[in-house]
Amino acid sequence: MDSFKVGDKVIYPNQGLGVVEAIRDEAINGERFRVYHMRLISNNTLVMISSSSASEMGIRRPISEDCIRDIFGMIRKGGVEVTKNWKGRYKEHINLMKTGSLPDLISVLKGLYYLSLMKPLSFREKKMMERARDLIVSEMSQACSLSPEEIEKRIQKSLSACFKDIKTEMGL
Repeated sequence: MDSFKVGDKVIYPNQGLGVVEAIRDEAINGERFRVYHMRLISNNTLVMISSSSASEMGIRRPISEDCIRDIFGMIRKGGVEVTKNWKGRYKEHINLMKTGSLPDLISVLKGLYYLSLMKPLSFREKKMMERARDLIVSEMSQACSLSPEEIEKRIQKSLSACFKDIKTEMGL
């Protein structure tokens, strides 16, 4: 993985957008490590991550503006597979959220949105759907000149387009 520089914006899986504030060589148990000091935008938390483990943790650069149209296309098109068993579905979604990849976050969002059309979501699933949406919105708004509110409106419009047939069948 290419290394980050001070000031680089990064995506920390399941936490969201962050900024590299410092890069320091630090000694831990007699060994020297290069450590990234990252500030998470959502809650102003400072996290320190060894540069050697950043890649395996899934820390990556945000998407580019060129990808925005493709992301909305992913939301708008394609079906979803939803595991019937609540525990299995929840575990699946937790694992997808941990990757931090936009396609995985979109899969969680679409699956839970679809499920919400069928029946009320549990408290945990509602929170997970909101979290997936927030992570997608923050990364996409960082990548382009649209406000988070505009991104959220477009995501909702894309979800509605994806599931319009289901909504029609249910009389919604």
